[in-house]
Order: sequence, then structure tokens, then C-alpha cells
Amino acid sequence: MKLIVGLGNPGAKYARNRHNIGFMAVEQMAADYGFPAWKGKHQGSVTEGRFGSTRAVLLRPETFMNKSGDSVAAAMRFYKLEPEDVIVLHDELDLAPGKVKFKMGGGHAGHNGLRSIHSHLGPDYARVRLGIGHPGHKDRVPGYVLHDFAKADAEWLDDVLRGLSDGAPYLAEGDTAKFMNAVSLRTAPSRPSTGTKGPAKSKLPTTPDHRPAEPAPKATDERSALQKLMERFK
Repeated sequence: MKLIVGLGNPGAKYARNRHNIGFMAVEQMAADYGFPAWKGKHQGSVTEGRFGSTRAVLLRPETFMNKSGDSVAAAMRFYKLEPEDVIVLHDELDLAPGKVKFKMGGGHAGHNGLRSIHSHLGPDYARVRLGIGHPGHKDRVPGYVLHDFAKADAEWLDDVLRGLSDGAPYLAEGDTAKFMNAVSLRTAPSRPSTGTKGPAKSKLPTTPDHRPAEPAPKATDERSALQKLMERFK
């Protein structure tokens, strides 16, 4: 079993905030895979189901971001899970909008939700970092993350959420490569070549076997010197 946690803040006021992209991700997964209705448990809301053969619990901590670890730790105790069974999806200022990275272990980089989880679990859990971009100055960060996504973000945000959902079975199985590939197919799909021009054609005339024609040989004068001289005096 995996505990897949989406970070965010509870309530309609925060629902479309950049800080809530983790909530959005697990909500997309639950909807796409037919998980049952969310229920209030473990200081958050949870829904249980399967991604293929892998059982998973999706969790939205409702303790507000700074206390996310309280909810995650409560769910872990209930399901008797270890830190390596936990995957946290969260917003990431240090990635460009639409970029997704998987990371196992490491620091919290100042993210308040991760900081709280660290205080309960330590660092040995998996994270899916969801790029939202940086406002440019640290003083602008609080207002930026607690502001709704702009209309211009709608297309890439939809691609990211659908890609995360596509890859959810691989994420639950622990196949990181296939998970990231599924995300990439949504966020950076391959594009067919649009070239229509064929190879440049030679301007030289060609023979039937397509080789350039050779110039015709010049005619040769086979008259004798005496014949040429007599020709001049006619």
C-alpha cells in the first residue's frame, strides 16, 4: 500500500491557489480512477482505492500547510506504514511552471508543508515536485503561492494534472521512470515533422537512368591540308 499525499490548504478560499496544486493532483487521480467519495479522517480527507493491482490511500491534510505532518503521521500510524511508503505531491517554486520532478529523500528547501512532514517522518519519503515558478523575490513568495493560478496557466496546469493521473499506477508501483514518462507524454508530447519539401532537384538535364547527361562531342575536321587550301580559293 502507498499513502499518496497532496499538499494544500482546506477551504474554497484556497482551492485554486498555486499552493494547492498537490490537492488538485490527488483529486484528479481519485476522479479518473473511480475512487469513492472523500471522507474526513486523520485530520484530513481520505479516499482508498486501487491503481491496477496496487492499493493506495489518497490524503489531503486539512490542518493547513504548516501542520501537514500531523495529518500524514496520523494516517501512517493507522495504516501501519513506513516513510518509504509515503509519496508527497507539492508545489515547487524552484521549478518552472509545468515542470515535474521526482525526488526520494533530501531536505525540505524551506517548504512549510515538507518541513512539518520532516518533523514527524524524517526525510526518507518520496516527493513529486510540481513546478509553479518563482515570483522573482522572496518577499513576494507568500502572496504568490496564496494566489490563484492565472488564466494563462490553465492549459499547462491541465496537462500536468492529467499526466500525473496517467502515471499514478506507476507511481504507486514504484516505477519512477514509467511515471515520469507518462507525465512527459502529456506535458511535452512528441510532434511529427511538418516538412513537405523533398530533396532539391538538379537543374542539369538527365538521361533515363537519372545520371546527368554528358555534353555532345565537338565535330572533327578530317580534311587534308591541301583540301583545306583549295577550299579557300573557290
